[in-house]
Amino acid sequence: MSDAITPFTLDIAQAQIDDLNRRLDLARWPERETVDDWSQGAPLAKVRALCEHWRSRYDWRRCEARLNALGQFKTEIEGLGVHFLHVRSPHPNALPLLITHGWPGSVIEFMKVIEPLTNPTAHGGSADDAFHVVAPSLPGYGFSDKPSRAGWNLQRIGEAWIALMARLGYARWVAQGGDWGSAVTTTIGHIRPAACAAIHVNMPVVRPSAEEIAAATPREQAALAAIAHYSDKDSGYAKEQSTRPQTLGYGLADSPVGQAAWIYEKMWAWTDNRGQPEDALSLDEMLDNIMLYWLPGAGASSARLYWESFAAPRAGKLELPVGVSIYPKEIFRPSRRWAEKVMTNIIHWNELDRGGHFAAWEQPELFVTELRDCFRQVR
Repeated sequence: MSDAITPFTLDIAQAQIDDLNRRLDLARWPERETVDDWSQGAPLAKVRALCEHWRSRYDWRRCEARLNALGQFKTEIEGLGVHFLHVRSPHPNALPLLITHGWPGSVIEFMKVIEPLTNPTAHGGSADDAFHVVAPSLPGYGFSDKPSRAGWNLQRIGEAWIALMARLGYARWVAQGGDWGSAVTTTIGHIRPAACAAIHVNMPVVRPSAEEIAAATPREQAALAAIAHYSDKDSGYAKEQSTRPQTLGYGLADSPVGQAAWIYEKMWAWTDNRGQPEDALSLDEMLDNIMLYWLPGAGASSARLYWESFAAPRAGKLELPVGVSIYPKEIFRPSRRWAEKVMTNIIHWNELDRGGHFAAWEQPELFVTELRDCFRQVR
């Protein structure tokens, strides 16, 4: 196995773009939903408008150039090629930050926060808050390789990310994540490598006990109602991805409309919006992210992380310093007293007034402030 770190340049063949356009032109559409809302899934008119924009106005080369300008790399860890962004701060005392995305996200989620994190003096901050940013693509996501054998679960990914930071020469660093990124980051916290000084998560991996549920406050009752809604009305995708990712993958690999709708519906369900996904994210932003699933054909490989890890047992207490940011439209919003039963060294806790599941993407300024405030305590 080579420890080499190789610059990675995106240069998608025009034939792939042409193939995408042909598939969009030849899409076979279902009939309209029988309701006037999103309760049956993404409405036909909304998905057709998204795909029309994709076909006629979206410019992949803009996104490609942006990623290439940031600095992309690949390295092999345990036989798997890992794609990552690595953006070093101009400030020499910057703190290395490992930041991990989830599903249905990608490194695209971090496009608005990398600059203020790495170069705070150019964005109203202090050089003392600077970070070197390392943002890997999860195995089977984006331009990381697709595992060919089972076993790439949360523990293995956490260990791989620790190896990545060591390979980059970082002797002391912090980690952050949301969604699967939160689970990976929490796993790193449980591993507790000597080099990791602290972690920060949005969507903390915390479950209340039966006693805590019985004694829930009004704030906690709202959190329980949100998770009940998720379980009853919003979690079908997770059941499918955690049980039959291969079967699902045929449709996602073959149909750009299917792949787009599979992701777009979650942009409606999980962002802090006024009724439409476009209230929180632009069509171009959403399509940039969708392209990191469509171009590498990552529908099945990304879903397999659910098969590998969705039913993973809860770990024990998390003793590493941890920061938590709770956004109001997050899927699950545990209370601090629930979290303190598991996270025994909370150094930062904040409940914000706007933002959803894709915190860095939706509310970049708030997100950057949260990370600065949290990790300032361990610099």
